Amino acid sequence: MSSTEDLDYPQILFQYNNGFLVSKIMFTACELGVFDLLLESEGPLSSDAIAERLGTSASGMERLLDACVGLKLLGVEMKSEGAFYRNTELSNLYLTKSSPKSQYHNLMYYSKTVYLCWHYLTDAVRDGKNQYERAFGVSSKDLFEALYRSEEEMIKFMYGLNAIWSICGRDVIGAFDLSPFTVIYDLGGCAGGLAQECISLYPNSTVTIYDLPKVVQVAKERFVPAEERRITFHEGDFFKDPIPEADLYILARILHDWADDKCMQLLAKIHKACKPGGGVLLVETLLNEDKTGPLETQLYSMNMLVQAEGKERTPAEYSKLLAAAGFREIQVKKTGKLYDAILGRK
Repeated sequence: MSSTEDLDYPQILFQYNNGFLVSKIMFTACELGVFDLLLESEGPLSSDAIAERLGTSASGMERLLDACVGLKLLGVEMKSEGAFYRNTELSNLYLTKSSPKSQYHNLMYYSKTVYLCWHYLTDAVRDGKNQYERAFGVSSKDLFEALYRSEEEMIKFMYGLNAIWSICGRDVIGAFDLSPFTVIYDLGGCAGGLAQECISLYPNSTVTIYDLPKVVQVAKERFVPAEERRITFHEGDFFKDPIPEADLYILARILHDWADDKCMQLLAKIHKACKPGGGVLLVETLLNEDKTGPLETQLYSMNMLVQAEGKERTPAEYSKLLAAAGFREIQVKKTGKLYDAILGRK
């Protein structure tokens, strides 16, 4: 029997079709505070108790909890009084707000922002451009004015990005030995999650977060402790404003936002500013050279279509951009996680 005959196509399509429903169940349980309540409780709770404490209908909550059990986000224990629910290890670690590795803010950003853009995916494929105007009624002529269209939206994005670096940051910062680079600029460093991973792993280094003035202001107020002297800030637009000299420049989830011409513009500017012997570290999710995956990266590339101006790329495509800007000794390291690292030297 051939491999294609072994496939249960209706079941595969059924799973794909239900992907949206699965996401919404997880988003809703997070938003209502189900996982936080169960973390704080002294033991498993009944659906009626959870519904009463979270202010929801009993019937709706019971169905939500049962769906979470099916998704392995909750465990259930049957007692004489009925079903009692508890968090799984996964939900305690990633879905409760208080966990150091919490993905709550990232999930809420997807629920409230990303999914609204994806509603217009057909239009994005037809038009070849992002969908902020249809989704939110704002112009995307300036991409980050659209992305940060309100302070609330900007803060959601910043919390979400820090959530990603809480589980991926150490892997990409440790992919290469960066200890020789003591003066580091994190371009588009946002809330500072990756900068904090960097100084933790390389205590003799200093990291300057270079970002838009309003991002820097919020990062100082909410994310980076004032007593942390190894992290400093530089306000500006790195496309328009000068880039200071440094040993290493980090571009984490930056180039995937932009088309090749803008990537080349930025990389050439960095190469000019970089100290001899210095380098640039790209942190991106990488496509396979033969276009077979990974699926997560292919989906992210679609997200770049609906939300940005760029795309995800292969290691060869990033290496080509780096070489064209003058960087050499280009190395690629796969981390085995969502994000990988590419280092180029001047």
